[in-house]
Amino acid sequence: MISFEEADTEETVTCLHMTFYHPCQNDQMFSCLNFCRREQVRADEVAKFGRDSNVCHYNLMDTRVSRIQFSLQFYRKLNSSECCFEIKNMSKKTKLMVDQTELGYLNKTDLPWKCIILFGDYQILAETEEGVSMDYFETYFHLSEVPILQERCLPSHQPVPETGISSPLFPSQGKNPTEIDENEPWHTGEGGWSRF
Repeated sequence: MISFEEADTEETVTCLHMTFYHPCQNDQMFSCLNFCRREQVRADEVAKFGRDSNVCHYNLMDTRVSRIQFSLQFYRKLNSSECCFEIKNMSKKTKLMVDQTELGYLNKTDLPWKCIILFGDYQILAETEEGVSMDYFETYFHLSEVPILQERCLPSHQPVPETGISSPLFPSQGKNPTEIDENEPWHTGEGGWSRF
């Protein structure tokens, strides 16, 4: 019997948490996804999401979803031990948004550690839990009862940072940051939170 001190160190596994939301979600739409259960995927496999169960690991039962909607590739950065994911849009008819980045057909980009993926009416919050295993990664799916964009973008009552940087989901749309007096009260109007 191997003693505790001699046992191999257990490797931590990178886990991709994905929280799904659709305004018309029902039992059938997400019936092929296993929620609240970790699933292992070999590191050399490309995880595909879409309607075609013969090709995709993860199926969305919706005729508006492409046969293959998008894919995720697990990889290790060059000259680094850091592992991450690359997301590629596989749909010819639907653009894929990853936070502010719009991906057309066959466009790909690195998946940020925490981001929102949008296509059609689907909203997916993706969060990566870092690990060191090179052999496989895990997926862990959740279902949200409320829109993810609504949950992420409620007005905050915390002070605005002095840098004037706006939320990554809503660019400032060409408005320049202005200096404001910290003692002035806030009010909400048509354009959201602002000073009197």
